[in-house]
Amino acid sequence: MRELDNMTVKSDKKAGCDPRDDSFDLKKTTLRVFRTNTAQGKDSHFDSLVVPVQRWTTVLDSLLYAKSYLDSSIGIRYSCRMASCGSCGMKINGIPRLACYTKISELEDPVVVCEPLPNFPVIRDLVTDFTQFFNHHKSINPYIQNLNYDKTEKIDEVSSSHSHRQSREEVDKYLQFSYCIKCGLCYSACPTVATDTKFPGPQALAQLYRYYADSRDAGKNRLNIVDDRHGLWRCHFAGSCSKVCPKGVDPALGIQLLRSYMLGISKDKRNV
Repeated sequence: MRELDNMTVKSDKKAGCDPRDDSFDLKKTTLRVFRTNTAQGKDSHFDSLVVPVQRWTTVLDSLLYAKSYLDSSIGIRYSCRMASCGSCGMKINGIPRLACYTKISELEDPVVVCEPLPNFPVIRDLVTDFTQFFNHHKSINPYIQNLNYDKTEKIDEVSSSHSHRQSREEVDKYLQFSYCIKCGLCYSACPTVATDTKFPGPQALAQLYRYYADSRDAGKNRLNIVDDRHGLWRCHFAGSCSKVCPKGVDPALGIQLLRSYMLGISKDKRNV
């Protein structure tokens, strides 16, 4: 039995189960990781780290390998590792992306440059401060507002079990915008955010449309929240927000649809 176990261990080493085993023929790539620590006032710089990669290796996998075996001081934020939480957003080779959703093999570059997201204050290395981002998100009241629904709805067996029924057409108006995971990639890619910190950003504006277009919502003052010089009209429609969204949301479209309501091109058919 021991001989069988030893044979298994040897075969695993030959198969290259341990990525640190030099005998296993792995491709390697160089990570250039942005390093800084604002709390200690250290100057920013880049560290170059050589890591092994395979066809399925993501940028997050490589960063975690570097953190585990090469430099444990690398600061990085991550959680789900499946493009659902939005925690691992960073600028990879000049483009805002999710590290867990970006395969190194698809970058087709021997050097992978990892930097913190633009338009966010840097806390340490690749970790940024989302306080302002979430404040903008909260400012648009991201929830259904319909306080009078229960008072006006007829109470019977059907209404009590289906109090907010919607048709397929009504759902389609806002469905894609509900896929937002608040990763901040669109916010980091927006040139207007870079020049105006009071601008809510594409994420917040798209979410405002998501609730405004929802037939269950009866909020009367949603559009007033962004009807000023730093709000909806500040968008220059660069479209970069829609290009970087990992979930296929089109914030630029949501902003234009909001403008159509503001200008009276689209009619608000809600009973408010």
